[in-house]
Amino acid sequence: MTRDNPRALIRYALLGLVFTVAVAWILYLARSALLLVYISALVAIGLAPLVAAIERLSLHGSRRMPRWTAILIIYLCFLAILVGLGILVIPPLVSQARGLWAALPEMVQQAQQWLVERGLLSRDVSMLEALEQAPVGGSDAVGALVTAIWGVVGGLFGMVAIVILAFYLLLDADNLVRVFVRLFPREERPRVENACRRVSGKVSAWLGGQLLLAAIIGGTAALGLVLMGVPYFYVLALIAGIGELVPIVGPLVAAVPAVAVGFTVSPALAIGVAVFFFLQQQFENHVLVPKVMERQMGVSAASVIVALLIGGTLLGVVGAILAVPTAAILQVVFTELVPEASRGE
Repeated sequence: MTRDNPRALIRYALLGLVFTVAVAWILYLARSALLLVYISALVAIGLAPLVAAIERLSLHGSRRMPRWTAILIIYLCFLAILVGLGILVIPPLVSQARGLWAALPEMVQQAQQWLVERGLLSRDVSMLEALEQAPVGGSDAVGALVTAIWGVVGGLFGMVAIVILAFYLLLDADNLVRVFVRLFPREERPRVENACRRVSGKVSAWLGGQLLLAAIIGGTAALGLVLMGVPYFYVLALIAGIGELVPIVGPLVAAVPAVAVGFTVSPALAIGVAVFFFLQQQFENHVLVPKVMERQMGVSAASVIVALLIGGTLLGVVGAILAVPTAAILQVVFTELVPEASRGE
């Protein structure tokens, strides 16, 4: 093919366009699987420094610890932490949850009386009447229940897939990095290796920052709720801490049960709980998250906020979760492509 053969140029251009469209369409169809792969890669990248540190420990003199053993130790440590937290949290959590379930009918009755006194409800409605008057039909309700259960099952399978895939990515991390580095010219390979190490450090710091934020929000929620005299604060604070791991939606969902429980005590307490969670989330969104991530990852507070906005707009909750580590990776790539930017970092 030469420039003097326009038909050949047009033919190759059309073939290239068709190939590009086909690849884009395949990627779109496989977007869910690719998203799981990307999340698994982030987990593997974040755990890589810890795996390397454990791997450097010697066994029987100078022999290094096998990589699979180091990964397994980390997984077992996380499992032990979860089991330990469960042993500490589940007994009082179950006790308070039982109390909440036993008090739920009275709470609903009090809420209905408050609505009736203010003309917002004509009369008290029993649970059976509420179910009978629900706009969702029986078959639709069953379908919604099946969809919800299937979504939970799919989420559990997705988490298992992420854990397993991250294990194998960590196990073969050195080979994967070497293959990736060999895609670049020989003189650029040291820079690429250094960039890979920086990306791994930033993503690892992001994982630690997420856990730190969850602990701060859960702890402050427990302190605030117990000072306000809200019952079942243990359960509500745990919900708030877990909700912090899910940007945008998580804090809102975590605030609803706390406000509802506060409403059963008094409308004033419900308003106070709502104001507390609103102020807490405003502080978390505009001060805590940017500052923690800036300190942990070296990403500016403005970049964190912009990344959260863009990620949430593109992919919703999942996009908001992945926004900050993606921004950190893009920052490393940008500083390598634009050397002048790395001087001011």
